[in-house]
Amino acid sequence: MTCSILHHCSDWRTLQEICAFLSEYSEFSIRKTLTLLCENFVLERSDAKGDPHQKAMEDWASWNPAAGFFHFSTKDTNFAADPLGAMRDFMLRAKHDPMPLPSKNYPSARTTKLPTVQTTGELPEILKARRTWRMYGNEPVPFKTLAEILHLTFGIQGWVDVPGLGRVAMKTSPSCGCLHPVEAYVLVQRVHGLKNGIYHYNAARHQLEWLREGVSRKALEKNLGNQWWFTKAAFLVLMTAVFGRTRWKYEFPRVYRGILLEAGHLCQTFCLTATWRGLAPFCTIGYADTQWEKWLGIDGVTESLLYIAGAGTRPANLKGAHLGES
Repeated sequence: MTCSILHHCSDWRTLQEICAFLSEYSEFSIRKTLTLLCENFVLERSDAKGDPHQKAMEDWASWNPAAGFFHFSTKDTNFAADPLGAMRDFMLRAKHDPMPLPSKNYPSARTTKLPTVQTTGELPEILKARRTWRMYGNEPVPFKTLAEILHLTFGIQGWVDVPGLGRVAMKTSPSCGCLHPVEAYVLVQRVHGLKNGIYHYNAARHQLEWLREGVSRKALEKNLGNQWWFTKAAFLVLMTAVFGRTRWKYEFPRVYRGILLEAGHLCQTFCLTATWRGLAPFCTIGYADTQWEKWLGIDGVTESLLYIAGAGTRPANLKGAHLGES
């Protein structure tokens, strides 16, 4: 029935026209149904004040319904109130449903032995040392270290002129069409010489732009999927996507995948750079989308949060076994 009503209302219809179309139902029941559809944003009234989010979604026309459905249906997940309790449940489950193996093999395939790889040197050591940390020292992160991490991860390293298009930015991570939709915001909690609060990182000018005061530890924990351990990091980096940059060139929904992959490229660069500088990095997609977007002052449609990373100083006398599993 809902699909029938929506199809009929693909053009503007008066109540009388809809009642004529649904002549087997009373006007009262039709009004009630239309009210419910409007309240749940399925139908729109011509005399209603326009929703800016709905207006913004009109720009997604070439990506919808595939990308739009995925984007909104995966936001604001309800996370476990007790993450440690959830881990205990997984341990019980593993007894009868073992955790999947992290790799596959082809037993009947012909194999080729690869030469031994040299794993010493600065880059291999950094790659091997990267872990997701869940404990942090109390010392603030040096201001210069934060600047290095932001510049090497998100900063524009140079410009290239593309005939007929203009200048495109070059960064340390790849981007679909060199359009770089990802923006970085920084929640500062313990950075030497820097006021606590939320900043935007200007990638072109390599500078921080003050936006607002920070958030309480309690609010941070609630909106980080109850992962209280990450709230003690010295700073968090919030990676958003300005979708219109990529959509300008790629008008098909598959490229939404590309934007998510770009956030992954950037996050790995962040974690490796933080490891290089002796910090304890982490990354997570466990967060309350809408609340974070309110804190950042973005609408969740033209610009939306994709990923959260962060780091702090390493705690003293802590061995690798305490770092976490990822």
